[in-house]
Amino acid sequence: MSRPAIKLYRHPLSGHAHRVELMLSLLQLPTELVFVDLANGAHKQADFLAINPFGQVPVIDDAGTLVNDSNAILVYLAKRYGEGRWLAEDAVGAAQVQRWLSVAAGQVAYGPAAARLITVFGAAFNADEVINRAHVLLTVMEGELGSTAFLTGTEPSIADVANYSYIAHAPEGNVSLEAYPNVRAWLARIEALPGFVPMQRTAAGLQAA
Repeated sequence: MSRPAIKLYRHPLSGHAHRVELMLSLLQLPTELVFVDLANGAHKQADFLAINPFGQVPVIDDAGTLVNDSNAILVYLAKRYGEGRWLAEDAVGAAQVQRWLSVAAGQVAYGPAAARLITVFGAAFNADEVINRAHVLLTVMEGELGSTAFLTGTEPSIADVANYSYIAHAPEGNVSLEAYPNVRAWLARIEALPGFVPMQRTAAGLQAA
């Protein structure tokens, strides 16, 4: 008997939602994608607020279990379906993953993700400030990825999934990846994983042609 599909409430241009879509695909879990029309405020309507009071995508509905917040969903999926592969159980390994989940919610959100929000969604951030933050982050990642294949070691984890989407799409926010060969090699390793699914690209920033 096949298991019911996990509903993923998302927008195709949301990197936060793509993290979850990517994780579901890497785990080969049946998924039903539910489009949330952010442009017309669907995420602020009562029916959506009933499943996420913060009014944000993504949200998953796993046979009646509702989980929101992209990083929380990654932890849930890894714990429930990852068979120990995507989230370390030992103290040091779990801390290393948590460190990068915090980066995804901090330096990534206020660096490359914010820069992309300017060009793709017209957000009112200071472009120079957020692009500079992005390059500070990329410099750190470049150094750390010089000695390891993935962010927390030789195997991929939810740390990589959490950080992939906005780094891969940083050029859409006028953040060049040219000076970061280790970061680009890391992106390629993620893209080579069985079950990888890309996020929809936007002709914005350095991607505008």
